[in-house]
Amino acid sequence: MAAGLPTEGKNARAPRAGDLARKEVATCSLDERLDDVRVRLDASGSEVAVVVNQENVVLGMLRAKELRKPGELTVAEAMQPGPSTFRPYVSAQEMADFMVEHELDSSPITTYDGKLIGLLYRADAVREARKQAA
Repeated sequence: MAAGLPTEGKNARAPRAGDLARKEVATCSLDERLDDVRVRLDASGSEVAVVVNQENVVLGMLRAKELRKPGELTVAEAMQPGPSTFRPYVSAQEMADFMVEHELDSSPITTYDGKLIGLLYRADAVREARKQAA
C-alpha cells in the first residue's frame, strides 16, 4: 500500500488517497521562472503546481499565495517548501478530516520515498468520505 500498488482483502475496496488523487498534476522544477509556470498553469486550467526534482520527489508547492509573487522569481524563491504529503493508503475519511481541519485545498500523495503519485483535492476527499458514511 505504501508504494501505491493494488491491494487485496476486505478493506481493498475502501477508497484511499491514492485512488482519489488526480494523476494529471502540474509540476515544475526549482530553477523555472514563476512567470513561465503561471503561463503553463493558465493553459492547463490548474491552480496549483507541485515542485519536484528530477526523480519526481516532492520539494514544495506553488499555491495561489506563491503564484501572486513577482514573476521574475524562480520557483525555489517563491515556493512553499516541504508541504505535508500523504501516502496512498490513507483513507478518504482521514484525508477529508485533515484537509478540512487544516484548510488545505489540495495535498500531494507520494510513495514512501517522496515520489509524486498525484494530487488529492479536498472536495474529492470530502465527497468520497460522505459517500462512504452514507
